[in-house]
Amino acid sequence: MMLELKFDSRIVKEPIISKATLEANTLINIMRANVGARHGEMVIEVEKSRVDTVIEVFQSYGVEVSKFDRKIIKSDECVHCGACVSICPVEVFSIGKEEKVEADSIKCIHCGVCVNVCPVQALTLP
Repeated sequence: MMLELKFDSRIVKEPIISKATLEANTLINIMRANVGARHGEMVIEVEKSRVDTVIEVFQSYGVEVSKFDRKIIKSDECVHCGACVSICPVEVFSIGKEEKVEADSIKCIHCGVCVNVCPVQALTLP
C-alpha cells in the first residue's frame, strides 16, 4: 500500500525513514521523493499488513501521513498512442485488448511524467 509523507523543517534533517524501517520492522520502498531544507514530501510503499504500524511510527516522529489513493484519470480523448506506456516509471499503463491503452491507476505515484508527454492532454492528476 502507498502512503504519502509530509515533513516540516523541524524534522526534515532527521533519518526518519531509517528509524521507521527499524522500529516498524518492515521494508519501506521510496516511490517518489522531494526533500529540501525546509520541507519534504514522499510517496512510499509498504507491505499491506504493516501499514498501521508504519503510520503510527511516522506519526510519532511528527510526520504527516495519509494513505495515497489518488488515481490518474484517463479521459475519452485518449488516442491510444502509447506515449504514456513508454514513459511511466512504475508501469501504470499497458497496451491491452484491442491494442488500446489501459491504466492500472492504483500503481500511480503522481510523478506527472505521463501528463506532460500526452499529446492530446487526456491524462490528469486530481
